[in-house]
Amino acid sequence: MPRRTPSADRTPAALLDRALVADPARPLLTWYDGDGARVELSVATFGNWVAKTANLLTDALGAGPGDRVALRLPLHWQAAVWLGACWATSTVAVLDGRPAPVAVVDLADPSAPGGADEVVGLGLGPLGLAQQGRPTPAYVTLDYDREIHSHGDRFVGPPQQPDADALGLATGTLDAAELVARADAAAQAWGITSGDRILSVRPVRDLADVLAVLLVPLARGAASVLCRDPDEADLPRRAEEEGVTAGWGWSQGPVRALGKP
Repeated sequence: MPRRTPSADRTPAALLDRALVADPARPLLTWYDGDGARVELSVATFGNWVAKTANLLTDALGAGPGDRVALRLPLHWQAAVWLGACWATSTVAVLDGRPAPVAVVDLADPSAPGGADEVVGLGLGPLGLAQQGRPTPAYVTLDYDREIHSHGDRFVGPPQQPDADALGLATGTLDAAELVARADAAAQAWGITSGDRILSVRPVRDLADVLAVLLVPLARGAASVLCRDPDEADLPRRAEEEGVTAGWGWSQGPVRALGKP
């Protein structure tokens, strides 16, 4: 369900709101891990996860507009969820590697993030459930897998403002309106339209990754297929099965390569 009345503002949060109204049942994200586990999220399911995570950000972590949240995650559908949650709460998703008050990390990563007051650990299991037998590093202050399911799947908060900082990169910080403008420009340059399916194999580390994995699909009614640690020999079959039309970080045969936007 929509988290709030869709706004005409050109912001990433508004893109999701409009997609939820337009066609909540359409597939938005499909994720594979190296072992072949598959998770598919519709726009509505993705929106529910964004809302849960936004509620966790505000209620459990006290994050608010302008606060910085460092994302240190591999290619995963939950990495896209955290981007959406940051924009829903008007916090800044930071990908530049610099310290932030809140850091979001893979529990399998043994290195502790410096400079964070709160460290959220994700097990990144296929269904978002805690993985039995996986130890929680001492530096983790909140176990996402164990906490997230108690938070509601409706988030109500002030709308993201177009001039609010939204994405921290090594090259600088982009505001919400700039992100949507970059998504529009990338979609035009890449020729992405409704029905396209973009296969991505790169972790979300810079602007182009954010555009290919989430913002261009939201802006154009397309979908993402995320393949973490893929078997290169198996990718052509997977791309064919998923109806992939474009590739970010990989292309072969009928799948056209997307260059830097």
